[in-house]
Amino acid sequence: MKKILIDTDVILDLFYDRKPFVEDAAKLFSLCEKGELKAYVSPVIISNLYYLLRRKAKHEKVIDKILELLKIIDVLPMDKQVVEKALHSKFNDFEDALQNFAAVQHGEIEAIITRNVKDYRKSEIGVFTPATFLKILKS
Repeated sequence: MKKILIDTDVILDLFYDRKPFVEDAAKLFSLCEKGELKAYVSPVIISNLYYLLRRKAKHEKVIDKILELLKIIDVLPMDKQVVEKALHSKFNDFEDALQNFAAVQHGEIEAIITRNVKDYRKSEIGVFTPATFLKILKS
C-alpha cells in the first residue's frame, strides 16, 4: 500500500468543493477509505485546516469535520529534529519544510500530494498534484 502525505490545499479542495480540483481530491480520499492508500497529514496541516475552516463555520462543526478526516488518515509526529531540519533547509516556505521533513522522518512516505508542487522542489520525496498521482496509480 502506498503511503502519502496530503497537503492542506488538497483537503480544502474536498471540504470547499473547489472546482475543478474536488474530483481528484475525492478520488484520493476514496482510495484512502477503501484501504488502497495510506494517507498522512502533519499537525501543521490540522492546525491550518482548523484555522481556515473556522473562518466560515462554528467550532463544533469544524471539529466534527476534522474528526471525520482523522477516521481515514493519520497524523505524522513532529519533533525537534524535524523542526531543526526545516530551519536549516533550503525550502522557501517553512511550513512546507516542516511537512516535508516529518514525511522524510517517517521513512515510508512515498509521495507528497499537493497542488503547490513548486514549494516542494527541494524534497527528496516525490511530489505530485492529485491529478498526476492518480494517473501514476493507474499505470
